Amino acid sequence: MKCIINKQLVLSRAPDGPLVASIGAFAKSLTEQGYALFSIRRHVLLAAGFSHWLKRNGVSLQHICSDHTLQYLHYRARQLRPRSEDAPALKHLMDFLRGAELIAAEKISARTLTPVERCTQAYAQYLREARALTEATIINYRPVIDRFLNNNFNSGPVKLSRLTACDVVQFVKNQAPQLHRESAKRLTIALRSFLRYARYRGEVTLDLAAAVPVVANWSMSSIPRAIAEDQARKLLASIDRSTAMGLRDYAIVILLARLGLRSSEVVFLELDDIDWSTGQMIVRGKCGRRSALPVPTDVGEAIAAYLQHGRPTSTNRRVFLRNSAPIRGFRGPSAIACIIARAILRADIQSPTKGAHQFRHALATQMLRHGASLAEIGDVLRHRSPQTTTIYAKVDLKALRTLALPWPGGAR
Repeated sequence: MKCIINKQLVLSRAPDGPLVASIGAFAKSLTEQGYALFSIRRHVLLAAGFSHWLKRNGVSLQHICSDHTLQYLHYRARQLRPRSEDAPALKHLMDFLRGAELIAAEKISARTLTPVERCTQAYAQYLREARALTEATIINYRPVIDRFLNNNFNSGPVKLSRLTACDVVQFVKNQAPQLHRESAKRLTIALRSFLRYARYRGEVTLDLAAAVPVVANWSMSSIPRAIAEDQARKLLASIDRSTAMGLRDYAIVILLARLGLRSSEVVFLELDDIDWSTGQMIVRGKCGRRSALPVPTDVGEAIAAYLQHGRPTSTNRRVFLRNSAPIRGFRGPSAIACIIARAILRADIQSPTKGAHQFRHALATQMLRHGASLAEIGDVLRHRSPQTTTIYAKVDLKALRTLALPWPGGAR
């Protein structure tokens, strides 16, 4: 006898077992997350098969656990050809059942942390709570400190009071040659941060941060890599705005190009951050700083078009969402880099990099060539230090030529 689930799925026979009453609600939740109908059908069929297997094995609803999903997958593999999406689909089902409190949440015994892990975890918490650093920065710092502590204490107790300047110098001397100059500099920055934290905790009395060697990485040694104005225009024109994804990608690229936002600022932009009545948006910058920026007309129109015609229906408050299920905000800035790289490849344009930061450089370069001062550029880009903005002085070649000394013996 056929069975209809949520007026959209037709099964050849009615499901049975302890999950019968939950399958309809499970299908509805998948619909709300943006899953396609064929994917929902696959999830429902797997849930029905799992429910039938549970009934055959005498497992009631309240006794279902993750071990049963593994046993069922082994059983299913003997009957049908295994599919890579079977295990994730069952996990979605189990997550739904736990979220609806239909089955008990499983207690996972916490793994005992090593002394190094405990120390690194406490340091990360300090960066997060006391320093208000972003998760991206913390993620970059932690591996460095893990290596440093393991190098000095292995699996034994971590006694920071035993650290010496020689330990610090030797670690940098061993690590730096294996890294790119910029990575080596980030290593020293992370190490200084940790050693200041250790001194703040009172576990180190000496200023070991001062012992961290300086890695040569001249911040002014190169010209900022900015996408050319004509190439940026060509890229925007190449985006197909007749699709939902095209509307989203166009709005993202024009935000980068017109306002010079960082990838992370685009990712974490929320609906409540845009004040349509005043034409402003709040941007979450580094270290949790918030800045109010004017929204140019073309940027506002692009975002409005995406919100009205391209953004999937969702309770998520992020402005930009994934187009594929599960519908949610991007996990991090790398998603923006992927969008830019794909757009550049499709448009077949020439650009210095495949990432998003080149638009920020391009905005600064354009402002400088139109007569803006470095202070004004720093304000627009929200630089904390004027020194950060001075690199754009190298872009103004016309002004720099006036400073050049004449070639001995006349022009060549």
